[in-house]
Amino acid sequence: MTGTEPTPAGLAELEAQLGYEFAEREWLLQALTHRSLRARDGHGGPSVDNERLEFLGDAILGFVVSDVLCTLLPRLSEGKLSRIRANLVNRRRLRLVAEQLELGRYLRLGPGEEKTGGRHKQAILANAVEAVVAAVFRDGGLEPTRRFVEKFFLRELRESNVEPLARADYKSALQEYLQGHRLPAARYQTVETRGPEHRKSFTIELWVGAQCLGRGHGATKKAAEQQAAHQALDRLPLLAGPEAG
Repeated sequence: MTGTEPTPAGLAELEAQLGYEFAEREWLLQALTHRSLRARDGHGGPSVDNERLEFLGDAILGFVVSDVLCTLLPRLSEGKLSRIRANLVNRRRLRLVAEQLELGRYLRLGPGEEKTGGRHKQAILANAVEAVVAAVFRDGGLEPTRRFVEKFFLRELRESNVEPLARADYKSALQEYLQGHRLPAARYQTVETRGPEHRKSFTIELWVGAQCLGRGHGATKKAAEQQAAHQALDRLPLLAGPEAG
C-alpha cells in the first residue's frame, strides 16, 4: 500500500502489527496524518494532524518507560535511570520501531512530502510513533498503551544487560538536538595532540555553524568528542532560540 489514504484493510493490517484493535479508528487516522495534509478550503482534507498526539505521546512514552524502569531496576540511581530512558526512547529507537511496524506505508501525507520521500524521513516516522502511542492511550487507556510500549521499546531491556544503556552518549544526544531544532550538523576538529604514541591526549573543538560550542580533552578522540558534545548540550538552548523546533 503506497497511496496517501490508508484503506480499511491496510488499517486492519497495522492494528495487527500494533497488537491493538481500535474502538474508534479516527484516533489511528489522526496519528497517521502529517501536518502537510491539513485541510484546505474546498479540498476536504483532514481537519486535524498528528502534532497534538505527538506531544501527548512523548509524555506518555516517557511516563510508562520511567514507571517500568523504577519497578525493574530499584537499585539504580536517578542518573542511570535517566540515561537508560533516554536511550530507550531516542529518535533512533523511535525510527526503528516505525520501521518494524512499516509505519511509513500508512502515513497520510501532503503532495509535497509524498514527492520528497516523507514516508522514509526519520523525523516524520519518529513523530508518528509517538502519535500512535497517544492514539492507543486515547482509545483504550493506560493498560493497552503499557503493553504496546513494553512490546516495542522494552523488550531489549528484559533480554540484555542494562549497563550499555546507562552509558551517557552525548554525541548522539547532540545530533538529535541539532536535527530536531533544524540546526547545522556538528563538526569535530582536532586542535591539539600531545604525548608519545602510547600515551597520547587529544583536544577537540566542536563547531555548530560558525560557533565553537565545546572543547574536550581525552586519552582518545572519542572521549574528547564526548566531552565537547557534553559542553555543547549545555550551551545549545541559547543558540536554538525561541523560534527553533
